[in-house]
Amino acid sequence: MNTLNEAWLAGEQPVAMVAPAKRMTRQARVAWKERVVTVGGGAPVRVQSMTNTDTVDIDGTVRQVAQLAQAGSELVRITVNTPEAAAAVPAIRERLDAMGELVPLVGDFHYNGHRLLTEFPECAQALSKYRINPGNVGKGDKHDKQFAQMIEAAVRWDKPVRIGVNWGSLDQELLTALMDANGRRAQPWDVRQVMYEALIVSALQSAQRAEELGLDGRQIILSCKVSGVQDLIAVYRGLAQRCDYALHLGLTEAGMGTKGIVASTAAMAILLQEGIGETIRVSLTPQPGEARTQEVVTASEILQSLGLRAFVPSVTACPGCGRTTSTVFQELAKQIDDYLRAQMPVWRESYPGVERMKVAVMGCIVNGPGESKHADIGISLPGTGEAPVAPVFIDGAKAMTLRGERIAEEFQAIVLDYVERRYGKQG
Repeated sequence: MNTLNEAWLAGEQPVAMVAPAKRMTRQARVAWKERVVTVGGGAPVRVQSMTNTDTVDIDGTVRQVAQLAQAGSELVRITVNTPEAAAAVPAIRERLDAMGELVPLVGDFHYNGHRLLTEFPECAQALSKYRINPGNVGKGDKHDKQFAQMIEAAVRWDKPVRIGVNWGSLDQELLTALMDANGRRAQPWDVRQVMYEALIVSALQSAQRAEELGLDGRQIILSCKVSGVQDLIAVYRGLAQRCDYALHLGLTEAGMGTKGIVASTAAMAILLQEGIGETIRVSLTPQPGEARTQEVVTASEILQSLGLRAFVPSVTACPGCGRTTSTVFQELAKQIDDYLRAQMPVWRESYPGVERMKVAVMGCIVNGPGESKHADIGISLPGTGEAPVAPVFIDGAKAMTLRGERIAEEFQAIVLDYVERRYGKQG
């Protein structure tokens, strides 16, 4: 052991620390009244979501937008696909404003966006950002004219635009031209690589054309959505190398449940660690009866796990083993986690910094006391066969011991008291 210590002290290199890389981009401003969400240019990575209501259903859409915003979504996209939907947008915006919910709304346009933005100017004004898919903007000679109409609306109303290319609706004329050109190469690229190139070229050419039409390049955000993890990584690495626009990141058609969460996390975590991505969305198919807010929670957890953002106090809990046959610690961990999330809409304003608080709810004596000491506040519950006591640690020191049938309620009260004392504005 002494030999090891001497070698270590003699100059062994420390294990390198890691952190997400930083990619400097232009900065867009997505705004509604006094609410301004900056995107790119050193701003935090933003969380976006999308409603799945019929936009014509004003009550349902307002309700879901508010739920998504309260869950932490900083931008909410809504479908604008018909004249009726376009006519409903100003009413949706007005209702949200009356509720005090100023989250910026993004209009999702396909096929007829040029007409809707022209014929419904109040809709164009009520939206804070437009999403345009170049693959769904007219065909042939109509493409350039219809694309120009949408960009002209963005310039007129001073709105940022996301040019979102999707490989499910890629410009077939462009893809065919690249495939033909690839066939003339001495060593043709793999077909998938040509597809990557078509996605990137479509986005970059569209952005260049938008700037030529007068749109400020800082107000352009690009995305190239695919549904495969490795494909997404490849495309966005290539896109990030070839432009300094802010990038919107997301795995399209990710799926439902565990599959969608894991696939989205696997792809986006790698890219975010490399500094790629200024806004993100986790495109989950909701389980029957599941809240739409699950995609916001997942996106927030990805950013928080990487250390890029902090949205809600984190709860450390052990997985359980043969030493913890009681479900008490599982129930308490869920109760505390649910409680913290439910309080955050209020706590964000009243207790700045609380989102970085760490809470530990541990199940037995093996790692319980140690993990609890590392947290801001933690509890180590008795495992199977241990004495029926639960020590509570606050700021690394044992503060008290709980006993009896009301441990859960007492610990929740202790957490609330800690939040008020440490993060309260007076404190």
